[in-house]
Amino acid sequence: MYEAHFGLAEVPFSITPDTSFFFGSPHSQEALNTLLVAARSGEGFIKITGEVGTGKTLLCRKFMATLGEGFVTAYVPNPYLEPRALMMALADELEIVLPKDVDQHQLVKSLTVRLLELAARGKHVVLCLDEAQALPLESLEALRLLTNLETEKRKLLQIVLFGQPELNAHLASPKIRQLAQRITFHYHLGALGRDDLDYYVAHRLRVAGFTGARLFSKGAVRRLYRATGGIPRLVNIVAHKALMLAYGEGRHLVEGRQVGLAARDTIGTARGWPRWSWLASAAALAAAAGGITLALTR
Repeated sequence: MYEAHFGLAEVPFSITPDTSFFFGSPHSQEALNTLLVAARSGEGFIKITGEVGTGKTLLCRKFMATLGEGFVTAYVPNPYLEPRALMMALADELEIVLPKDVDQHQLVKSLTVRLLELAARGKHVVLCLDEAQALPLESLEALRLLTNLETEKRKLLQIVLFGQPELNAHLASPKIRQLAQRITFHYHLGALGRDDLDYYVAHRLRVAGFTGARLFSKGAVRRLYRATGGIPRLVNIVAHKALMLAYGEGRHLVEGRQVGLAARDTIGTARGWPRWSWLASAAALAAAAGGITLALTR
């Protein structure tokens, strides 16, 4: 769309969790370091929490990509599953072939045999569960029982829970207090700071192929922070829309005005922007992009 106009090789602010765009802010780098230390120490349960849009899924994928050949990773993006379905999903991730009518005993036995086989080959198995606040309590308890499997030296399975802050309340239930006691490493992933945001924007632009001095003015970055509070997903959405507006106007520098207009069109951002005249920008965008329009409401 606007890539050639700004000298980019790809869209820089996609909300797809592409690990090549991972930004080592103080929060995300500390979280990644915590995960790596915990995984290499062989602990059973690890917990990462963060508000919606703070980059938990991207962190999860970066973590799995960083672990190296000594680890086998299993990833379940939607863990809203009852215990049997969750164990079936784990078996699928570990490439276990199961008969269609497998019973619970056979399922657990097959998982145990596979985990022992991988351990004998010197592999550490890590199960990453995204959106873990959605896990039913019964499924969490089933996971705890799986982590009871161990050799004399270490656990056969490590589990990393990535979830929204509601996960903490979930884990406070007396029904799963034994699991909560086994979480030995945890980290809360926060938003980007004001100074970090400028580096974040520059980082994503650089990864996307931008070689110029600056594409977002300092005023645009300040307004971007005020609008999004440093939440990476919101930053990406607003920055992308601001680039579309600047492209539609034929400009090569994004100013605070475009960011303000983009923020007003984005759910979840701070409100109260001045009523800029956006009609000309939208019309220019439609003409430049061959009929693609951006709906910016008053």
